[in-house]
Amino acid sequence: MPEDQDDGSAEPGEPAQPKRYTPEEANALLPELIPALTRIREARQAVLAGGTLIRAAAPQNGGGEPGAAYWEALATLRREVTAMNERNIVLRDPETGLLDFPAIVEGRDAFLCWRLGEDRVGFWHGPETGFTGRRPLTPPE
Repeated sequence: MPEDQDDGSAEPGEPAQPKRYTPEEANALLPELIPALTRIREARQAVLAGGTLIRAAAPQNGGGEPGAAYWEALATLRREVTAMNERNIVLRDPETGLLDFPAIVEGRDAFLCWRLGEDRVGFWHGPETGFTGRRPLTPPE
């Protein structure tokens, strides 16, 4: 959801609040996000590799086939990252697939934290601590 889009929590005439996720909402998105993160990682690697090839080939022929693959990967990267940003999902590390979902935990602003390979969103951290400050989510009682 775009940041300026109302998530339903603001009164009419007040600024819209960015989307905040519950663990259940974040977990429900994982089947969709996993392939997107794979595309992001592959596209990022292609962009990094393609940049070197294009710089070497450009003086001779404008980039040719490596140039086309580079621009396609760049478009994929832009599309996938934009889609996450529009939902207020924060991509912290494209290589490890580290995502943060804005949330309220223990009554304060926080991020639900997940990365590729984890079964579910099971950790959170405050905005000031990042990944190293991850703590397990307490199951609801």
